[in-house]
Amino acid sequence: MEIGVDSFIETTPDVQTGKTISHAERIREVVEEIALADQVGLDIFGVGEHHRKEFGDSATTIVLAAGAALTKKIRLTSSVTVLSAADPVRVFQEFATLDGISNGRAEMIVGRGSMVDAFPLFGYDLNDYDELFEEKLELLLKLRESEIVTWKGGHRPAFTNLGVYPRPVQTPIPVWIGSGGNQASAVRAGVLGLPLVLAIIGGSPLQFAPIVKLYKKAAARAGHDESKLKVAVHSLGFVAETNSLAVDRYFPPTQASFNLFGKERGWGEYTRSYFDASRNLEGSLYVGDPETVANKILFMREHLGFSRFFLHLPVGTMPHHEVLKAIELLGTEVAPRVREAVAAK
Repeated sequence: MEIGVDSFIETTPDVQTGKTISHAERIREVVEEIALADQVGLDIFGVGEHHRKEFGDSATTIVLAAGAALTKKIRLTSSVTVLSAADPVRVFQEFATLDGISNGRAEMIVGRGSMVDAFPLFGYDLNDYDELFEEKLELLLKLRESEIVTWKGGHRPAFTNLGVYPRPVQTPIPVWIGSGGNQASAVRAGVLGLPLVLAIIGGSPLQFAPIVKLYKKAAARAGHDESKLKVAVHSLGFVAETNSLAVDRYFPPTQASFNLFGKERGWGEYTRSYFDASRNLEGSLYVGDPETVANKILFMREHLGFSRFFLHLPVGTMPHHEVLKAIELLGTEVAPRVREAVAAK
């Protein structure tokens, strides 16, 4: 059972001071968070990809490479790479380079992205949303399989018998499919035999159990060994010494962030009652002391069958020392509890 952290390098206004941290400062903080995650024994750290002022994660592999130079064991991944709006050749080269710097610790989670800011920036049409991803994923996997590649598609210039370098340390470098619960995405991952990451940030996580079953069924029909399939979950949360302290520190910035982005998506107000309901055992938030968070991970693992868990933190802007403390508790207290319980079964 693997446990880790992911970050979107969020730079929204601090709810206490009203100030907004600079992208540069927050990026440096996240590199420090990666280093601490490695020191406290976490398995993986992910950095997302966005292209707007509220986030500093547009150059994901550069941030991960900075973290790679300061770490020894932790695996490093995108969370997610917006493949639909990227060049698969460059994506492969960047992650192969990261794999070299980290000596075989790089991974990538690829998806279409829940925010569409990358599409107009890089000149892509949202009407091609699905077609772009399918074609580019096909090319990315072909680059992973072969050093010399011939390619022709509808959204990228063709090339014939060209080598793509550098080659990664890992053969093959891991590629996961990221999904917010879309059935077609789960089926695609299953058919290709690729591991699946489910982003569960609201509602009841138990509703994702049929998605996992659909994924495994599609994989079995395609001839893949179901026992080798991997499922990961990405969810929001925060760890503190006590439940009350975790709630008091985490709710204000989370509410502010959800209300900010919720206006764009037509969501209702993020209320304290919704937050509290999401903290229960069957809710989507992992907020509390180490025992509470560990018990919830174990509960959800029983129902969803995942072997990797990402705690996304923070949501909104929080003091850096609080984020570092949450990572420390996740690595030194939550992860050992979970691993011990899983091993005992």
